[in-house]
Amino acid sequence: MDIFRPIQIFADTITHNPTLNFFIYDVIKIFFLLLIVGFLMAIIRYYLPIEKIRYFLTQKKLYGLDYFLASMFGVITPFCSCSSIALFVGFLSSGIPLGVTLSFLITSPLVNQAAIGIFIGIFGFKVTMYYIFAGILVGVLGGFILGKMKLEKYIDKAILEIIENSKNTPSFKKENLPLKAMITLFWKESWGITKKIFPYVLIGVGLGAIIHGYVPADFFSKYLNTQWYSVPLATIFAVPLYTNAIAIIPIMEVLVSKGIPLGTALAFMMAAIGLSLPEALILRRAMNNKLIIYFFSVVTVGIILIGYLFNYIL
Repeated sequence: MDIFRPIQIFADTITHNPTLNFFIYDVIKIFFLLLIVGFLMAIIRYYLPIEKIRYFLTQKKLYGLDYFLASMFGVITPFCSCSSIALFVGFLSSGIPLGVTLSFLITSPLVNQAAIGIFIGIFGFKVTMYYIFAGILVGVLGGFILGKMKLEKYIDKAILEIIENSKNTPSFKKENLPLKAMITLFWKESWGITKKIFPYVLIGVGLGAIIHGYVPADFFSKYLNTQWYSVPLATIFAVPLYTNAIAIIPIMEVLVSKGIPLGTALAFMMAAIGLSLPEALILRRAMNNKLIIYFFSVVTVGIILIGYLFNYIL
């Protein structure tokens, strides 16, 4: 059963213009997905506070599991690449190893709860599970590789001093709120996130609608179809962009509908949200240029490999 069918009927009632119809349908669908998924993830974040996760990753001997946990935390945080950097610096300042922190920084923009909800609505549950696995895999392996390269010397000196002098004395007291107050709190967080990122939805869906309605089908297939170089080319093309998963997924949907292989479109999406130039500029405040180059290189290779893998299995 298509749970979004009423939305499609509404869009069909409003207009039969394919561009406007696409825009109305996707905007309404994504709006409700953002609210629902944001509410559910607010509940999870309430019981998994950032301070507790920092303490757990710092104090426990996890033998590699810490990379996975950092990536999973990246999944449940609703941040783009640039807004993830604040937590990245906070994690470093708390003494969390660089590689583990980079696992979070890689995964957080690539996969988040809002993107998952939209992905399910557009591509279905099976493809969404592949997408989540791919994002976590890039984060875990990328963080692990970078961690083993011993790149701490390339962290900004001021942050290194904070790391050396950091004392972990977290408090995990959680105020017990009545059910009604908690529901209000979760709703406010969900609504706040939705309002913050919904302009990106309008931009992304708008661009997707234009591509859907006016760009010839063979325009993309001519350059990004089945050629061996299509995946790295899509990855490189996406780097100058700055967007988040919410804005780029509708564009990715249209690219796939125009005949672009899913892996190639996914590589384009991941590069656009995980390898942006603004992210590199902000990271310059916390990293030496060499560390930024290592970081971007490892993530780029990971995204390209994921693109080839998706094209092969799907």
